Amino acid sequence: MTPASPGEHGTAPRVYIDHAATAPLRPEARDAFLDASALPGNPTSRHGSGRRARGVLDDALDSLAASLDVPVSWLTLTSGGTEADNLAVRGAALAAQAADPSRRAVAVCATDHPAVLETARSLAPGIESREIPVDGDGLLDLEALREALAPGDVSVVSVALVNNETGVIQDLAAVTGIAHAAGALVHTDAVQATSHVELPVRTVDMLSLTGHKIGAPVGVGLLVVRPDIPFVAGLTGGGQQRGVRPGTLDAPHTASLAAALARTLADREAESARLGEMAQRLRAGIREIAPDAVLTAEAAPRSPHVVHVLLPGCDQDALLLMLDQQGIDASAGSACSAGVTQASHVLTAMGVEPDLARGALRLSLGWSSREEDVDRVLAALPEAIERARAVGALVR
Repeated sequence: MTPASPGEHGTAPRVYIDHAATAPLRPEARDAFLDASALPGNPTSRHGSGRRARGVLDDALDSLAASLDVPVSWLTLTSGGTEADNLAVRGAALAAQAADPSRRAVAVCATDHPAVLETARSLAPGIESREIPVDGDGLLDLEALREALAPGDVSVVSVALVNNETGVIQDLAAVTGIAHAAGALVHTDAVQATSHVELPVRTVDMLSLTGHKIGAPVGVGLLVVRPDIPFVAGLTGGGQQRGVRPGTLDAPHTASLAAALARTLADREAESARLGEMAQRLRAGIREIAPDAVLTAEAAPRSPHVVHVLLPGCDQDALLLMLDQQGIDASAGSACSAGVTQASHVLTAMGVEPDLARGALRLSLGWSSREEDVDRVLAALPEAIERARAVGALVR
């Protein structure tokens, strides 16, 4: 396990409890990247160096396919989860409409990642985006999904397996049954699920993964999709990857992703149990520190790595600043809004009142998390909450 980074003043190490935003680089992923980076050559070149690079790429693709138990032909490399989501939602919807003009809508979960929601909205006016509501625990309203699909004009249904803010797990089996009965394809963003939940690779039609959530570097992801599903490519170029996603193939990043995924899936069951126990300690400690705290979605199935809590009266920015000053890296929710603090669309969709949503805190665990991290967080929270509430009283 990699030791935590030193604090700002060289004293206690920082506590990194923001794995849902990005995970620390795994040693095996770093080594795979560096080894592959030392090789010159484009994997599509025919000379010796190109063939060596191609060998590294092919070995990595074979490893990814074996880890996911799918043929290599199902794998499309991307720059990350956002590109994979864009390719799935936009590419499949446009191709479906080209084949059948009556397919003029897509259906997406109202709490999904902006990479899905904004992509669906961008298809207007030619393709309508229907956002399916969730209940107070963040679970998709399956009856509303049936109603949205009833006209028979939806081409793609996209629902994240695990929500990136709350950790809520959706029932993809039920979603898939409803969607397929209406002739729609199913995509799931499994970026947040990979380390903690069994992946429905052969249940859904398209599945997005990314490297940096599981300990690979930023800059590599994967769309798992059967080759018989048509796509309209978002890029044009040299025709790599069946023309779906052309561009020079990246052997070092692919090798790193393969190493990280293999380790992640091998450890998933044991890690889920370990992190689940740590999360329970965090929840119990938060209840003692702040009895009025609202632990989000307690009645819903949740991934073991996320603890999401609403702290009444707290100013969110002040809370995170106080924790940061005590050497704790935490967040309020998604890290995908260009650093801008704004109302959470996830909490809004769940019906959380704005005043309560302002006190949201997300603590997310991962492969490098330690029991001492939980101790440090619980020791820091009383003062952080007290000061954040004092700030909250001034700004309200």
